[in-house]
Amino acid sequence: MLFVVTYTMAIKLVLEKAAQEGLALTYNDVRLRTGYAELMPDQVNTESHFSRNVSLKIPIISAAMDTVTESKMAIALAKLGGLGIIHKNFTVEEQAKQVAKVKHNLNGLIEDPVCVGESETIEEILKKMKDKKFSFRSLPVLNSANKLVGILTGNDFDFCSDEKLPAKEVITPAKNLLTVPLGTNVKEAYETMQKMKKKSLPVVKENGDLAGLYIFSDVKRIVNGSAEKYNTDSKGRLRVGAAIGTGKEAIQRAERLVEENVDVLVIDTAHADSKPVIETLKELKKMFPNMDVVVGNVSVGASIKKLIEAGADGIKVGQGPGSICTTRIIAGIGRPQVSAIYDCEKIAEEYNVPICADGGITSSGDITIAIAAGADSVMLGNMLAGTDESPGETIFLQGQPCKNYRGMGSLGAMETHKGSRERYLQIDTRKDQLVPEGIEGIVSYKGKAREVIFQYVSGLKRGMGYVGAATIKELKQKSEFDRITSAGLTESHPHGVKITKDSPNYKETMF
Repeated sequence: MLFVVTYTMAIKLVLEKAAQEGLALTYNDVRLRTGYAELMPDQVNTESHFSRNVSLKIPIISAAMDTVTESKMAIALAKLGGLGIIHKNFTVEEQAKQVAKVKHNLNGLIEDPVCVGESETIEEILKKMKDKKFSFRSLPVLNSANKLVGILTGNDFDFCSDEKLPAKEVITPAKNLLTVPLGTNVKEAYETMQKMKKKSLPVVKENGDLAGLYIFSDVKRIVNGSAEKYNTDSKGRLRVGAAIGTGKEAIQRAERLVEENVDVLVIDTAHADSKPVIETLKELKKMFPNMDVVVGNVSVGASIKKLIEAGADGIKVGQGPGSICTTRIIAGIGRPQVSAIYDCEKIAEEYNVPICADGGITSSGDITIAIAAGADSVMLGNMLAGTDESPGETIFLQGQPCKNYRGMGSLGAMETHKGSRERYLQIDTRKDQLVPEGIEGIVSYKGKAREVIFQYVSGLKRGMGYVGAATIKELKQKSEFDRITSAGLTESHPHGVKITKDSPNYKETMF
């Protein structure tokens, strides 16, 4: 067959030829060829983008699923350099609180710190902190005119003998309080706090109004560089994304999330190439022109073009590849993932818009292949489910620790949550007429997210090293594929031996 290819296509000749023949490929159908390398794997740069303006230190996103990503996972992943997307099976306020927990976890300057009134009792304040699960104990105290009158610290709570007392009788009063003027930077704040041995440092305007708050532990991490690998915004806060749906309710949800300084909104649907999605996207970009909006999911290049022209800042690619997704069986819809990524990237590249490969990844090698095929990042569900940071309790099945994992299109998720029904275009469907496009199951307990992410990123780095790619961009540009047979796939796995001890990374794919 004769066909003309561009330079970008030529280095992915196997994928282009498959496309010309109407053949779609997925991860186990291909492997990457090696290339000349000048850098060792640990010297490569894994920085990338999830959307136009939301960068990543590692190209890994946690899926917006109710058994994968809440604030705990989002915090852990942002501290590793990635990004968590808070699922939308929360109420608007619950989801906003989840975003706020991430944004408040690490701060340079907290511009809008949580404050309490001087007449509130210590008992009331402690209850509020418990109910909202605040992890911090430094609270500025304001009077009825919203002027700073003092601060409550951990010591004040610990040494308070009567919790019925109002805050004004327990606080360190403003006249004895160390403060700095508005405009004080992080380094200056650190030097001041270190010299005066203060863990909290209010920032005040000339008229006495509170302008912000520095916390020593956060400032120290930033100044000393221990937060260098964190994925943070321009103000030193951890980055976080949040999923929304379509229509008026999605717009209202977005407004509340923007109030909590969410970094990126994700219009999360099973079929993004649709009128409700495009209308919602256009409205969001009109209301929040500086807010990145990522849209998903699609699997053909023509859909990419429509969404980008409607204002999308990033696209999620993948329809039906997830381990708990049954869309391809129930609806007969979905393209094998490597071909979907390749087809979509050819269009996204023209607009310089990042794409995220969502679903189907079962090993760190698949991450390398997804990016080589054209993705800028990958979204993980199954591979992060079962970690300490994923929602839910650890259970034991036949003596083995496990955690629950379900698709957002599973019957349980759709029966319980409007967000799941909306995602699968069944928002007004009666519960007895729901058509599930996912299953519920369990995954093996995996330990801490940082331990599994280390294995995944290390596998990616080694793949980059073999290809000879120093950056994610080079991996996309330099990669050449071979299509393999079933015999080649068998050869790719350990064979002819009884495994007595395997690697953590390989073990993750075997459950």
